[in-house]
Amino acid sequence: MQATHLLQEISSSVLINAIPKNRYAANRTELISAFATVREHTLALTASLSPEDMQLQSMPDASPGKWHLAHTSWFFEAFILAEFSQPFSWHNPLYAQLFNSYYNAMGNPFPRPKRGLISRPGLADIHRYRQDINDRMLHLLENSEPSQFDEISPLLVLGINHEQQHQELILTDIKHALFQNPSFPVVFDATSPPEPEEELHWLDFKGGEASVGYSEEGFCFDNELPRHRVLLEDFEIASRLVTNAQWLEFIHEGAYQQPLLWLSDGWAWRCANAIEAPLYWLQDEGEWHHFTLTGLKPLVLHEATTHISYYEADAFARWSGHRLPTEQEWEHACTQLTPGDSIDLSGQRWQWTASPYSPYPGFTPRRGNVGEYNGKFMINQMVLRGSSLASPIGHCRPSYRNFFHPDARWQFSGLRLVRGAL
Repeated sequence: MQATHLLQEISSSVLINAIPKNRYAANRTELISAFATVREHTLALTASLSPEDMQLQSMPDASPGKWHLAHTSWFFEAFILAEFSQPFSWHNPLYAQLFNSYYNAMGNPFPRPKRGLISRPGLADIHRYRQDINDRMLHLLENSEPSQFDEISPLLVLGINHEQQHQELILTDIKHALFQNPSFPVVFDATSPPEPEEELHWLDFKGGEASVGYSEEGFCFDNELPRHRVLLEDFEIASRLVTNAQWLEFIHEGAYQQPLLWLSDGWAWRCANAIEAPLYWLQDEGEWHHFTLTGLKPLVLHEATTHISYYEADAFARWSGHRLPTEQEWEHACTQLTPGDSIDLSGQRWQWTASPYSPYPGFTPRRGNVGEYNGKFMINQMVLRGSSLASPIGHCRPSYRNFFHPDARWQFSGLRLVRGAL
């Protein structure tokens, strides 16, 4: 099944299908074009949002759209312009604190839960900031010596991919924010093709030695490396994701009230938050609806369940008599399928796995302050695999490791079941 990407549906901008194939590509023309396209697309993504929309922060895990615009600009300013552009001066020295996300080696970031309180600078100021960074970046990229451009390239490619990640976060964060409004606003006036109905069958994979981790020539994040060997037992993985119809059975059988199905932390979380259904599900006169970026819609039974926590995914797996895949099983299955199999395990949902987010054997963070990008978060989080309908094209690859705390539900997260020995 070909995934439908909201990032395509809601903008006429052309997305990059892939960053240039050399891992740290030195093709100046391609990289400058990639930089400009991604920067333009972020603005296109937010063009229909009002200044009030862009100020909203509905929970500590989410950030205002205005902050995303500024932070992605700060990334290029802090990691590239400050290092390679001479003479250098900050656009505004205060921005170095306000829009630093979590890079403690680079200063004292403004507290994440309070980003919605940054009413000033205003949205117009942030747009001027973005334009200034664009102009300075393009000047640097077009005029740097070849040897310097070779040094800039890996950081530039990382920055482009980083901004694409924030494009996805802009969608998930504004969806959560506007869900708090009882009028259930339409975020984007767009329609996506309906998801096809798919019959469930089980794909059989033999155990043995397998290799996981990135192995191509293009860009990857440091947490996808190094490629290494693992030992797997025989397993079967579901050909499709768990559907809304299956989840309604889970609800109707009272699974949210059965503590034996839940991990201890999950049961405590469910009780403390009175969780009775996936996030964005609403029941009106016995009919289920769900809030989407295109408004409140009737629940489509054959579509994949979305916006569930790891705790819910794990409880559902127990209830169904199956389990969640490990990230190694998921990646191995994904790489073993061929186009002739007509199955896309990546689907349209991030898929919870049973694997804690931890470093691969021999993992080495990137050198310098940018090394805080991934490695420092390798604790108390769970890995998700695949992609979602909000993921930028090119970010869907077998080795991509997404990660969130087990109670997170505002991402487009679902689950795919596995059966057989672990």
